[in-house]
Amino acid sequence: MLVILRALLLLDGMFFILMGLSFLIDPAGAGGNFGMVPQGTLGLASIRADMTAFFVIAGTCLVWGAWWRRGDPLLVTAGLMGIALLGRLVTLGINGPHEGWWGPMLIEAVTSILALIGSRLLPHTAFEPDEASG
Repeated sequence: MLVILRALLLLDGMFFILMGLSFLIDPAGAGGNFGMVPQGTLGLASIRADMTAFFVIAGTCLVWGAWWRRGDPLLVTAGLMGIALLGRLVTLGINGPHEGWWGPMLIEAVTSILALIGSRLLPHTAFEPDEASG
């Protein structure tokens, strides 16, 4: 079971890293797939920076946790995906559904659940304060 969970986390992480890199390489094209159209250089820079950061960090934490059998970094991804899911729920409630609305929400929910399960089942780094910090 744990091997399957780690494999799913690893594959999910690689998927998100590749998605993040697509925003770095082609922000207009990748952003268009998310309904974002950049306005000038500022728009390109914002999509390139923010979306790349979101997906690469989420994916890297999944890969890190799965590969090194650590639960700590999985909490970062669970937090990112949970907040993204919350944003989609707020939009759904205020603005209503859009075409294909359930797909991204399903991915974010499943990723959050997998990351939380992984965080629960995999060991965490013990915090041991050193003498210098008190």
